[in-house]
Amino acid sequence: MDCRRSKHVTRHLCLTLCVLSSWSLVQEALGGGNNNKCWFPAIYNFGDSNSDTGAVSAAFTSVQPPNGETFFGTLSGRASDGRLIIDFITEELKLPYVSAYLNSVGSNYRHGANFATGGSSILPGGYSPFHLGLQVSQFIQFKSHTNILFNQLSDNGTDPPLKSGLPRPEEFSKAIYTIDIGQNDLAFGIQHGSMEQVRRSIPHILSQYSQSAQQLYNEGARVFWIHNTGPIGCLPYSYIYYEPKKGNIDANGCVKPHNELALEFNRQLKNQVFQLRKKLPLAKFTYVDVFKAKYQLISTAKSQGFVPPLEFCCGSFYGYHINCGKKAVVNGTVYGNPCKNPSQHVSWDGIHYSQAANQWIAKRILYGSFSDPPIPIGQACF
Repeated sequence: MDCRRSKHVTRHLCLTLCVLSSWSLVQEALGGGNNNKCWFPAIYNFGDSNSDTGAVSAAFTSVQPPNGETFFGTLSGRASDGRLIIDFITEELKLPYVSAYLNSVGSNYRHGANFATGGSSILPGGYSPFHLGLQVSQFIQFKSHTNILFNQLSDNGTDPPLKSGLPRPEEFSKAIYTIDIGQNDLAFGIQHGSMEQVRRSIPHILSQYSQSAQQLYNEGARVFWIHNTGPIGCLPYSYIYYEPKKGNIDANGCVKPHNELALEFNRQLKNQVFQLRKKLPLAKFTYVDVFKAKYQLISTAKSQGFVPPLEFCCGSFYGYHINCGKKAVVNGTVYGNPCKNPSQHVSWDGIHYSQAANQWIAKRILYGSFSDPPIPIGQACF
């Protein structure tokens, strides 16, 4: 519609119709022109160890077995016995498992890339150098370089094998962008300061989050699937190392002050998402309450066939601290052997979830029950 030539509607209404018309074209490009599912040719993920599929292994040191033993084997690069929630997302969207951006060996980026790195936070200066802003910068570089290379290969008039592993330039705007980060901002803050200091830092943390989302939008991202942070107070690690337990532990063994902090972070994150919707009207944002899904599993673990949620399968924090993937013999006692039945555990290593738990959570969040708006991921472009 040409608003300058319209004589039958007000300028305000005309502009509104122009925006709606533009969005309808975006929906059509994304596969939203029907009542079935969106077509996402690729997925680009940003986050921490909850969705890291090999970045820590590539950048620092290999994630050792028994990590990966249940599903992928010894070279999964994942802090779990098997699949992560991001893996179940790709399965639902019928996409290949997404390779870590930093993992140069044997990777195919035709259908997306994963920039999540274990230990990452939104703000710089936490456990990992790969904060969210750096991950977005990596994506921008990835997009630029792959576009140049794809066009160079296309100009040659042939389709060499290298080209088959590259994303198509026109598909970056049709992809889905998933973000799962923030847990380490809270955990690092709790470890190095007071609860009140962390609480006061949340607006600043989320302003950086918003800037990163804006950068992705400027690069063509239009569909965002955003996870809030989980109940960090329910991690066995939190319970073991939290000293003032009296009156601060709930019925499930979770550290209440830590969970309250996570809930406040999530409240402000949800508000931030609402503001992004207003600021970036051509984008679609789905806010996913992962906290609620994870806490539901933890509070009903026994009835769901799991052992008590504070029990974990791999590594040890009691008596002798040893991380999953390592072993030690102290005074004749062997530390580090994994449990025999990981699928019975909510927690894999005291910090990360087991494949069974990740699958349980994924089944709850992928179909809209914990989302705002309440839509399945397959319709996130509508």
